[in-house]
Amino acid sequence: MDRRIKNLVDIYFEDVPYSLEVIKAREVIEAALIGEYRRLLKEGREDSAAFEEIVEKYGKLSGMAELVGYTKEDAARWRVGEAAREFSRVRRETRRQQRRIYGISFLAAAVLVELLWLVYDLFTNPLAAVFVLLLTALLAAGAVFLGRKFFRLEREYETAVYDTKSYLYFCRLGDRYTKRRLNGIALCAAIFTVFFVVEFGFFIFGNSKAAELAENLFSNMLLFEIPVYLLVKNFLCFRLMQRRTGFPDEKICKKHRNGILLFSVVYGILSVFLTIFFRKLFGYGVNGLLAAGFALCILVYDMTMRKAVTDQNFVVNRRRLGLVLSVVLLVSGYGFLRRDTWYTQPYINSLPVVRHEDHKISYNEDTGVYTITASGGDFRILHLTDIHLGGSLYSYRKDLKALKAVYAEIAYTRPDLVVVTGDMSFPLGVMSFSFNNSAPVGQFAAFMRNVDIPWAFTYGNHDAEDLATLSEGDLDELYKSLSYRTSGNLLYPYVQPEITGRNNQLIEIRNPDGTLNQALFLIDSNAYTGEGLNAYDYIHDDQVEWYEKEVERLNQEEGRTVSSMAFFHIPLQEYRTAYELYEAGSGEVKYFFGENNEKTAGKVCCSDYPSRLFDAMEALGSTKAVFCGHDHYNNMSLEYRGIRLTYGMSIDYLAMPGIEYDEEQRGAELITLHPDSTWELTQIPLTQILEK
Repeated sequence: MDRRIKNLVDIYFEDVPYSLEVIKAREVIEAALIGEYRRLLKEGREDSAAFEEIVEKYGKLSGMAELVGYTKEDAARWRVGEAAREFSRVRRETRRQQRRIYGISFLAAAVLVELLWLVYDLFTNPLAAVFVLLLTALLAAGAVFLGRKFFRLEREYETAVYDTKSYLYFCRLGDRYTKRRLNGIALCAAIFTVFFVVEFGFFIFGNSKAAELAENLFSNMLLFEIPVYLLVKNFLCFRLMQRRTGFPDEKICKKHRNGILLFSVVYGILSVFLTIFFRKLFGYGVNGLLAAGFALCILVYDMTMRKAVTDQNFVVNRRRLGLVLSVVLLVSGYGFLRRDTWYTQPYINSLPVVRHEDHKISYNEDTGVYTITASGGDFRILHLTDIHLGGSLYSYRKDLKALKAVYAEIAYTRPDLVVVTGDMSFPLGVMSFSFNNSAPVGQFAAFMRNVDIPWAFTYGNHDAEDLATLSEGDLDELYKSLSYRTSGNLLYPYVQPEITGRNNQLIEIRNPDGTLNQALFLIDSNAYTGEGLNAYDYIHDDQVEWYEKEVERLNQEEGRTVSSMAFFHIPLQEYRTAYELYEAGSGEVKYFFGENNEKTAGKVCCSDYPSRLFDAMEALGSTKAVFCGHDHYNNMSLEYRGIRLTYGMSIDYLAMPGIEYDEEQRGAELITLHPDSTWELTQIPLTQILEK
C-alpha cells in the first residue's frame, strides 16, 4: 500500500520544478508520509480509512512540507521558483560535463601509470625518473584544469531548477552509471586480485625475481590503465547524476559497493587457490569454469539485489538490443564460418588404397624440382580441376559427393600421378557457409594419402579468398607441412622460384634409363587484379621468363627439344580465340572432344590482360599440351597453332547454383605418356564410370 502514498506525492509535486532542494524535500516528505500511514495501520485503521486520513490531514503541498519541518513559504517558493532550465540546455551541459569526465578519467589513469614508472625508475634509472616526474606533473595539471571547470558548473546545479523531462533524463543516466559502476567494480576487483595474488605469489613463494615481477607488471600495464579509466569515469558520472537527483540513497549505495567489492576479492582469491588445487585433475581449463561462475553470480545480483539502488533496473532499448544482437550474430556467424570442421573424415578414413605402378620419386633441395622415374611402360596422369570443397556442415553432403566422384575417377583410371588445376577449396562465406580453407586442404591431403597416389596442384582463384582463414602465405606453409617429407605423396616444392605467384613448379617425368619423357610445368595463373569484381589475373612476364629458362635448360641438358605440358587454372586468352575460330568454322583449329557450355558472354572467362605464355610456348616448340579449369561447364579440347588447349571437366557440386544436379560436365582427363614422349588424351566423364 506504500505505492498509494508515493503516487499521492507524485501528484502534488507534478507541477513543481526540480532542484536539488526539492528532490531532497520530496524524499523526506515521502518517507514521513509512509511512516505516518504505517502508524495509523498499527493503531487499527483500515487501509482506506488510513489513506483518507492522510489525504485529509496532508492534502496540500504546504501541509506535507510542514510535516517534515518546512514552512508554507518554502512550499510556495518550490511551486513558483525560478524558471526551469530548458531541457536542450540541460542535456548540452550534461554532455559537456561527461566529456570533461572522460578527459579527467584518462588523465587519472595516465598519472597512475606514470607514478608506477616513476617508482620503478627511481631504483633503476634516476635520470629517466626526472622526465617521468615532469610528465606526471603535466598530466596531473591537465586533470586539475578539467576538474576545476567541471566543479564550477556543478556548483551552479546545486541551486539550478529544471523540469520533469530533465529529471527523468538524469534518472535514466543515473541508472546507467550505477549499473556500470557496480559491475565495473566487480570485474576490476576480481582481475586485480587474481593478477596480484598470482604475481606476488610467484615472487614470495616461487622463484620469481623482483625484475621479473616488474616486467610482468609493466607488460600488463593495459590491465591497469583501462580498468582505472573505467572506474574513475563511471564513479564521476555516477556522482554527477546522484548530485542532481539525490538517488540512489548514499547509505544503501555504499552497502552494495562494499558488498560487491568484498565478494569479488574473495572470489578472486578462491579462484587462484582452486585453480592450483584442481590443475592436475582438470588442467587450467578450470579457469573458464570459475570465470563463468563469477559472471553468473554477478548476473544473479543484477537481476535481484541491484534493483534497490536503481530506479529502473532493466530497460529494454529495442534499437540498441537489435544492434547488439546483429553484431553478436555477425561476429558469431563469422567465427562459425571460420571453424575448422572435418565432417567428411569418416568417409576418408574408410577409403582403400588404389593400386598403381610404383615409381621412384626424388626431390632436389636446391631447385625445388621433383623427378619421377617411371618403372617402365606408359605413365598415366589424371587431370582434375575445380573440386570446390566447402568444409562446413552446410557443404558436407556436397563435399562427400565431390570426394566420391574424385575417388571414382582415380579407382577407374588407376593413375601414376594426379594433377589438380586449382580451386580445391571454396571459402566463400554464404555460398559455402565457410571461410575456412584449411579444413578442405587437410581433408583432400588426407584423402590422397589414403588413396596413396602421388599428386600435385596449381592454385585457383578461390583457394585463398580475402576473408579466408588462411592467407596465401599461411596456405603455403600448410602445404609445406603436408608435402612429400610428411605425406610421401604430395609433390609440393619446399623451394620455389622468386617470381609472381604462389606455386610455380616443374615436375620431371623420366624414363627408366634417365631420359626425360615429359616436363610438367605447374604455373600459378594468380587470382584477381583487384580492379573489380571477377577481374581475373593472368600469368605474368616473370613467370613466362622462368618457363623459358627452364625449357632452355632442359633442352641443353637433353641435347634436343624436350616435350612438355603446362597446367594452370585460369585459361589464356588463346582459349577464347580458339573457341571463336571453332564457332566460326575456321580451319585454323582442330576439334578433339567436349563442349563449352558456360553461360557467360564469350563462353571463356579469361583475364582481360594478355599473357606472353602462349607465344613463348609456340616459339620454343616444347609444350604441345595445355590444361586448365576455372570454367566449370567448359570441357572442350582444341588444337590451335600447334598447341592442344584442353579444358578439364570439373568436379564441383557446390560453387554454382544448380550445378549439383548437372552431370554432363563432371569428370576428368587421363593423359597417357608413352616412353617415346608421345602421348594420348582421353576424357573420362563421371557418367561413363557410373554407368559401368
